[in-house]
Amino acid sequence: MALPAYTLFFRELTNDKVAQVGGKNASLGEMFNKLSDQGIRVPDGFATTAAAYWLLLDENGLRAPLTELLNTLDTQEFSNLPDVGARARSLVHGAVMPVAVAAAIRAAYRELTAENPDRTEVAVRSSATAEDLPTASFAGQHDSFLNIEGEQGVLDACHRCFESLFNDRAIKYRVTNGFDHMQVALSVGVQTMVHSDLASAGVAFTIEPETGHEHFIYLTGSWGLGENVVQGAVNPDEFYLFKPSLRDGHRALVTKKLGDKAKTMRYAAPPANAHDQRADTIVNTDTPAAQREVFVLTDAEVEQLGRWCLVIEEHYGMPMDIEWAKDGLNNQLYIVQARPETISQNREALRLHEYHLTETGPVLATGKAVGSQIVSGVARIIDSPADGHRLQPGEILVTDITSPDWNAVLQNAAVIVTNRGGRTSHAAIVARELGLSAVVGTLDATTRIKDGQVITVSCAEGDEGQVFEGQLAWTETDLDLAQVARPATKALLILADPDRALQLARYPSQGVGLMRMEFVINNTIRVHPMALVEFDKLTDQAARAEIEQLTAHYSSKPEYFVEKLAQAIGFVAATFFPREVIVRLSDFKTNEYADLLGGRQFEPHEENPMLGFRGASRYYSPQYREGFRLECAALRRVRHDMGLTNVKAMVPFCRTVAEGRQVVALMEEFGLKQGEEGLEIYVMAEIPSNVILAREFAEVFDGFSIGSNDLTQLALGIDRDSAIISHLFDERNEAVTQLMAQVIGKAKASGRPIGLCGQAPSDYPEFARFLVEQGIDSISFTPDALLQGLANMVAAEAAVPAARAAVA
Repeated sequence: MALPAYTLFFRELTNDKVAQVGGKNASLGEMFNKLSDQGIRVPDGFATTAAAYWLLLDENGLRAPLTELLNTLDTQEFSNLPDVGARARSLVHGAVMPVAVAAAIRAAYRELTAENPDRTEVAVRSSATAEDLPTASFAGQHDSFLNIEGEQGVLDACHRCFESLFNDRAIKYRVTNGFDHMQVALSVGVQTMVHSDLASAGVAFTIEPETGHEHFIYLTGSWGLGENVVQGAVNPDEFYLFKPSLRDGHRALVTKKLGDKAKTMRYAAPPANAHDQRADTIVNTDTPAAQREVFVLTDAEVEQLGRWCLVIEEHYGMPMDIEWAKDGLNNQLYIVQARPETISQNREALRLHEYHLTETGPVLATGKAVGSQIVSGVARIIDSPADGHRLQPGEILVTDITSPDWNAVLQNAAVIVTNRGGRTSHAAIVARELGLSAVVGTLDATTRIKDGQVITVSCAEGDEGQVFEGQLAWTETDLDLAQVARPATKALLILADPDRALQLARYPSQGVGLMRMEFVINNTIRVHPMALVEFDKLTDQAARAEIEQLTAHYSSKPEYFVEKLAQAIGFVAATFFPREVIVRLSDFKTNEYADLLGGRQFEPHEENPMLGFRGASRYYSPQYREGFRLECAALRRVRHDMGLTNVKAMVPFCRTVAEGRQVVALMEEFGLKQGEEGLEIYVMAEIPSNVILAREFAEVFDGFSIGSNDLTQLALGIDRDSAIISHLFDERNEAVTQLMAQVIGKAKASGRPIGLCGQAPSDYPEFARFLVEQGIDSISFTPDALLQGLANMVAAEAAVPAARAAVA
């Protein structure tokens, strides 16, 4: 009878070997064997088998004592878990490694290093035979050891991995997920070490982890070993890749965000005692300030990893959680782990529970938002899991960072707030698993928040989570999106903040009817376009210094503007793809442009900016023409390079038909040719001249969007910023509605689509009915008004059957 194999090389492993080597090692073998021919690099290695683990238990007579010990565990309160875990680990620690197993490990290590003579260091990782299943990841439950060298070092690390099967967190995890302790074996993966300590490493999800958006690959990374990212010890760089663009060969990196990457994990110096195999093999050092300001990967490397992630997902047929590493010696990228992503499967895609703050207060801390809840309660600052008993159910956990050792504590938390960590950190992952929200990476929450203080934590405003002083009020709405009635008239969204795009894409809309470019310029770019174009002429020294800092890592000052704007638009377009996204070109007034960095030097003073140098007239003016070139370059990058042709451009405040022709011609000169790759250029209908000459404007533009605020202002002669006469401002005034009826009729007669952006159709059912009666093609709402707007549109169409037929 042949002896069982105690080690198997990755070249001998595929996914059907989970029972022998666990999910982690089986997956490594699967990729090593089946995906290498597609260019995916997986470091070579071998795995000990379940047979090796069972032999360890049998030769040392451990099955019965371990079973008896684990049967004493309090599986309700886990009150004796620390004692049971410590005694179980002690039993395995005291066991003698079977001779046959030790010989197999030594032989496999010698063979591995003979094939890779320049890389004698290895990573030694645990892989349970029940882990990395689609319903239970076991991620972080067992131990791994890096930069291990020499046969004895590898043997000792393998023994420590066997012990880690009885980590307190692993024992509790098995109980919680219904696994029999004595039916789970521990396999050890021994893998050629990737020297990411000299470069970078991180994690990728082939689905957006917050919302489950299937079109995105979300990738994070930091300097040094990947454990900092996996454990959430740093705020990493973030990259979003758009899968359809990856498949089509377009630029897939739609946006990226720089993390602070405060720590870099590196290999420690060899221990003074060569036999001290328990000495720390890694150290965490402060990242130099200059390095924190640099992305850990080039755009080309991000795209390469994105293609690999897409191949891996398509091979496995499910969303995946992937760990990558870059070797600082050969500058090559590697995939070091891949497991099924487990969180998105539990997400109710068609249910939306909305939270909205109705008051505000002093902000104590901000960070990355996980989830979308608002929670108020007592803050409890906890330094370690040992103090977890201080956290009472329903209190808010505030701590520096969490690890798998915190799992029992986290179950009592109403929400989690951490100083360190990103959206793939342990705290973020567990929060999603428990259905909680979290604010991670605040940097200073434990010093800004007092123990016992009442606070309100909001994750309801997109990417940024906020911690407020005191108990604030909010509203909650639970909605089954499958039950929301949809009108025949297109319902679109008005969107300002790109960080809310992932959340808003789940709403029952048919796209974005108005994306305001001003928000991105004001909040993200912050610099006047002409101050970038003519930076050498800028005289404001304070502005020069700040602009130098903002643009330090860009190839040129104008490139900073183009890249930032393209990323914001591209992210929104990718999030809503293939639904249309209509991007309004910049519509700042001169006083608003002047408030941008370096802006005052390039803006004239006007007594009435609302009616002055704004909209279309700016674009071809020598004073702004080169600034407009940057806007066009950003749009071209989104449409042409990223392949996001669902983006349409819209020209605001276009006073004359001739001016419209001039702007369209200028856009073509700047790379945005009307009709090319399906490009449509719309015009805002917000000036009486747009209504009177609508047929003529229809010969220039592909569609109209009624800007109800400006049209009301100009029809009634009201400065909409004036508080004194604000009571006269009313879109329902007959003068305004007659203008709207005229422009809708003329647009439809010209075969051009026409919509409206504004609040009135959601506030006033009769106004929605009026628009439907006129046969308007679409209505765009702010997110908070969309649901009421949909209801008003459905009611209007029911009352006006002819309008439904006209729209259809």
